[in-house]
Amino acid sequence: MTRILATGTFDILHPGHLYFLERAKALGDELYVVISRDANVNHKPTPILPEKQRLEMVGALKPVDSAVLGSLTDYFEPVASIRPDIIVLGFDQKFKEKDLEEELKKRGFSSKVVRLPAADGSFYSSRSIAAEIVKRKKEDFRA
Repeated sequence: MTRILATGTFDILHPGHLYFLERAKALGDELYVVISRDANVNHKPTPILPEKQRLEMVGALKPVDSAVLGSLTDYFEPVASIRPDIIVLGFDQKFKEKDLEEELKKRGFSSKVVRLPAADGSFYSSRSIAAEIVKRKKEDFRA
C-alpha cells in the first residue's frame, strides 16, 4: 500500500487543484492531503475561505482519501502521523525537492519527493482566475 502526501492552501478550488490531486493519487494507493493553516499562509495573500471550509472541500474530492489540517507549529508533524511513501509537490510550491528530502532524512523519514509539472489550461491557477475576474469586471464598467 503506497501512501501519497500532498499539501497546499487550496483556496477557491479550481481545475489546477483537481489536476494536482488526481496526478498525486495516480502515484499510489492512498492520498492524504494536508491543508495549510490560515496562520501559516505567509507566501501569498491570506486565504479567502477559512481553513475548516477548505478542509471540507478538499476532503470531499474523489481522489482524496483523507484530508487534515496542518500543524500550527511544525510542518513535519503530519508527515510523522501519515508516514507517506511519496510527498508530491505542485509545480508552483515553494519547497525545493533536495532541501525537503534532506530535512526529511534528518527527521528520520524516507519519503520520496516528486514534483508534478504544470498543467496546460487557462484556468489552472488562482492567479489566472483572479486576473480574469478583474478583467471582466473592468469590461463590465466600460460597457
